[in-house]
Amino acid sequence: MGSTRLYTKGRILGHKRAKRNTRPNTSLLQLEGVANKEDAQFYLGKRVAYVYKAKRAVEGSKIRVIWGRVTRPHGNSGVVKSKFRSNLPPRAFGAPVRVMLYPSTI
Repeated sequence: MGSTRLYTKGRILGHKRAKRNTRPNTSLLQLEGVANKEDAQFYLGKRVAYVYKAKRAVEGSKIRVIWGRVTRPHGNSGVVKSKFRSNLPPRAFGAPVRVMLYPSTI
């Protein structure tokens, strides 16, 4: 039996920003298979995990997670805004995120 993925993939585009100011408390995500504002509606409120590896082990594991939540759509092309517990570091730009399918609204 193959393993079933319990999340959809996304990509971190960067922080919310103006031309010169960046607003690191909000991050922009592109979600797989989401091409417009209507598709993005399903993901609002869902939990997001940015999983990464660090050099030093904490409690025997080098894998760490920053948790966040999808808050609202951004524009018309399916990009969403999200807030993380601690702001994402710029080295995370372009990195994959996992968008969990909970909390469910259906």
